[in-house]
Amino acid sequence: MNKKIGFIGAGKMAQAMIAGMVKSNVIPRENIIASAATEYTLQQIEQIYGISTTLDNKEVAKIADIVILAVKPDIHESVINEIKNEMKNTAIIVTIAAGITLQELIRYFGRPIKAIRTMPNTPALVEEGMSVICANEQLSEEEIAEVEELFQCFGKTERMSEKLMDAVPAISGSSPAYVYLLLEAMADGGVRQGIPRDQAYRLAAQAVLGAAKMVLETGKHPGELKDQVCTPGGATIEAIATLEREQFRGAILAAMESCTNKVTTLS
Repeated sequence: MNKKIGFIGAGKMAQAMIAGMVKSNVIPRENIIASAATEYTLQQIEQIYGISTTLDNKEVAKIADIVILAVKPDIHESVINEIKNEMKNTAIIVTIAAGITLQELIRYFGRPIKAIRTMPNTPALVEEGMSVICANEQLSEEEIAEVEELFQCFGKTERMSEKLMDAVPAISGSSPAYVYLLLEAMADGGVRQGIPRDQAYRLAAQAVLGAAKMVLETGKHPGELKDQVCTPGGATIEAIATLEREQFRGAILAAMESCTNKVTTLS
């Protein structure tokens, strides 16, 4: 891809995305530039990824064909005010922040723009990210596909209508944290039974990885796969019964609802 990619903000999510792009060779590293608030962060990024960096957000905006806003939702407006007169007329603006709508981006710019709203997640760091994408009517199919190609450098992508985007963090963006909590609890359970902690984490993590691949690669309903593990009168069905009794399923649903409610307050 012969485009200039600019990151405004270079936190963990941005660095995971940059790492995937550099490793994939879809975009030459010399075509990527990132800005950050501190010289220390920029030095780290230059050393690790070999891309161009700057303290000046305007410099990124002037250069980039695709500008990725990797900043917190509450500073989008101030950052856009800083860069909106520097961007190319043909540039695509991409936000990765929860709760920032396409209409808000247009309002901040004060003019029609090519805008894409996305929600990636941190497994992008190991090229197993899940990114959901929606675009406004200013973009062509080819332009949307180019942005998708960038996000596929570090995982999978799905397109979704914007009316569903506020629900995405709960099921995709934030959900790795739920899984880490589950893994920690599983490992604690193993340690409780005498398994060394490092082995307990490996056993639990591989089990979750394998279970996820079973869902994705077999296409079977998770309930069917669960039933295949539960032999009559066996240990697994006892564990499932305990999880149901302790409202495991209800706790997940409640957590997701809390997450979605918080996202809607951010917009």
